[in-house]
Amino acid sequence: MKIPSPVSPAALPAPSMHLHKSLFVQILVAVVLGIAIGYFWPSAGSALRPLGDGFIQLIKMIIAPLIFLVIVTGISAVGDVKAVGRVGVKALVYFTAATLFALAFGLVVANVVQPGAGLNIDPASLSQEALSAKTATAPPKDAGQFLLGIIPTSVVGAFASNTLLQVLCFSVFFGAAIVVVGREKCKPVIDLMDTTLELFFKIMTWVMRVAPVGAFGAMAFIIGQYGLSSLSTYALLIAACYGSALVFIGLLFIVAWVYPRVPLWQFIKYSREEFLLALGTASTESVLPRIMAKLTNAGCSRATTGLVVPTGYSFNLDGAALYLSISLLFLAQAFGHSLDLGQQLAALGILMLTSKGMAGVPGSAFLALSATAGALGIFPVAGVALLLGADRLMDSMRVVVNLLGNCVATFVVSKWEGQFDRDAMLAAFNGASVTERPDGYPAEAELQESQTEKAGIPAVR
Repeated sequence: MKIPSPVSPAALPAPSMHLHKSLFVQILVAVVLGIAIGYFWPSAGSALRPLGDGFIQLIKMIIAPLIFLVIVTGISAVGDVKAVGRVGVKALVYFTAATLFALAFGLVVANVVQPGAGLNIDPASLSQEALSAKTATAPPKDAGQFLLGIIPTSVVGAFASNTLLQVLCFSVFFGAAIVVVGREKCKPVIDLMDTTLELFFKIMTWVMRVAPVGAFGAMAFIIGQYGLSSLSTYALLIAACYGSALVFIGLLFIVAWVYPRVPLWQFIKYSREEFLLALGTASTESVLPRIMAKLTNAGCSRATTGLVVPTGYSFNLDGAALYLSISLLFLAQAFGHSLDLGQQLAALGILMLTSKGMAGVPGSAFLALSATAGALGIFPVAGVALLLGADRLMDSMRVVVNLLGNCVATFVVSKWEGQFDRDAMLAAFNGASVTERPDGYPAEAELQESQTEKAGIPAVR
């Protein structure tokens, strides 16, 4: 598959001096204002939730068709069904290894820090109703139900419910069918999809103009509703989770540099708007279309990006894995139980299953912990309610690690499959303008105004 080549320095856009026009600055100011409103006027902050929810819904409106179009056109550009299968297998191998390591690392941290030791919580003092309200969306699934859930019973239903794994499953079949039937014969369909993809990126441009409003509303609600008082109550648990996240991010830096030779700090700087927006809205879904565009323009092939990123949103939640393993031992310690090695290994295996498919499911962390607690039988399932006061405070950690972990996974799998152009990556990091994509994907996000209009992505200045 062809991927873009670097451009000459002459093509670099001049840096803008208008900071107020930078989406990064706008979101940063919105997040700070949201924190201030939520802290000083909690009731007003709580009332601003519709702003954040509305922005997330606008993003969700385009996610399913966008993933479908990116994957189908990407597979058709590759022209090799076996190559697509290899990408999928390699992605799952990486996801399994990363999740297993994150869970095991979380257990090690919890054993060392002992965040729940000495709390001596009485299970009778906890409310099952609060936990039931948080996890009323769906019962925990076993492995068989989860795998069957990937196959859509209705294509229309998969798009209507925004079930990303089902959309991805259908997209792979559709793209493979185009390859088998023949690209030339399907050219009218491919051309229509390419044009439609450009239209969706235009819609994304309009949606991103209200991103600061969404970030402001979401942050004001979080601080206004949950406040900062919980910091003292769960200080050790929060420190354990955030400390382990920093160490894990450091390991991601090493992995990214050792194998695909990606300077991860430059990538974070290149994608700073996406990371800040994810932090502000406490959701990785809010940046899914943009982060896919950034990864593709940074040298990863469109097919690999289209397969790895959406799949990683369900299979590669490294931040959530850290949180789950640390929280499980926190609960056991809080109820006075000391798990031996065998019990911790059993918990590791159960968490490997219950942690999958968490993205986009409200209360999913509580569902996974409830299922694990029920399987282990060490402490009552109602004990998971102890985390209700701390869960929201973990969003920043989970969002950053999940998003960065999936970006690193995309670079690794692209390099592994031989579909990574490091020169294009360095050119993108240096602000190069890719005016024409050989594979038909929308142009580089950091372009001059005319090029930005074509790409449908706000310029990064």
